[in-house]
Amino acid sequence: MCYNLFGNLGGNMIDVIKDTLLDGIRLLPFLFIAFFAIEYIEHKLSDKSKETIKKSGKFGPLLGGILGMVPQCGFSSAASNLFATKIITSGTLIAIYLSTTDEMIPILLSEGADMGIVIKLVLIQAVIAVIAGFVIDLIFKNKKNEQIEDFCEHEHCDCEHESILVSAIKHTLNILLFIMIISFVLNIGLYYLGEESLANLFLKNSFFGPFIASIVGLIPNCAASVVLTELYLNNAITLGSVIAGLLTGSGVAILVLFRVNKNLKENLSIVAAIYAIGVISGIIIDMLKLSI
Repeated sequence: MCYNLFGNLGGNMIDVIKDTLLDGIRLLPFLFIAFFAIEYIEHKLSDKSKETIKKSGKFGPLLGGILGMVPQCGFSSAASNLFATKIITSGTLIAIYLSTTDEMIPILLSEGADMGIVIKLVLIQAVIAVIAGFVIDLIFKNKKNEQIEDFCEHEHCDCEHESILVSAIKHTLNILLFIMIISFVLNIGLYYLGEESLANLFLKNSFFGPFIASIVGLIPNCAASVVLTELYLNNAITLGSVIAGLLTGSGVAILVLFRVNKNLKENLSIVAAIYAIGVISGIIIDMLKLSI
């Protein structure tokens, strides 16, 4: 009996591994195309985006929310540096963090998601980000300081000197590895637990789903958006939960904020505000039973 049990488990595991590898192979060309376009945008528009934000004034949250929609990997991190020197307001920073799409767009597109779904998710994020940014700026006033160092110079990074092709290949392979690992875990969960059990694990039909998703979003790594997006595509979390998590997800930008901004209380307040906005937005969306 033990032999049969482990034999079945072995066969099932091979099927899961095979499905994961095949999914990864199918994703590879789409991810590369997506990230090549992203790297092109980032190399060509990154400096322009930062200059636009610096000159935005009271319209910072609006421009921040719009620019955050563009999948530029380093923009939200650069915004942390702009905020540390008080070139932009806390409202603008929070709007950028909230609207940052991180890896969501290439993952959804590579998974063959409907373009309408992608656009709606991005727009929902942006609208919430802009509103929240303006509200934050109405409540808190920021002192201005016109001195700033370029983010890449400050951090001594070499990102601007890498070719677009090399950057795209590196990013594609890194994200493909993340996706395959997470897909493997999800495939095991779906195979052995079933879709309903996996949804219960992430509190799909619970009031507390957005609370959990917002915590996942705060993980300072692109894997967070990968997890949330894959869970949503597998119907394991609600629209409210995925929006909550994507709102709080800004990649490594929060880590950069704690490094460049020495005001710990201010940093913690920003993180708390982002988390609260994510949770509240997710709860409202779920209560209204919105779908896309």
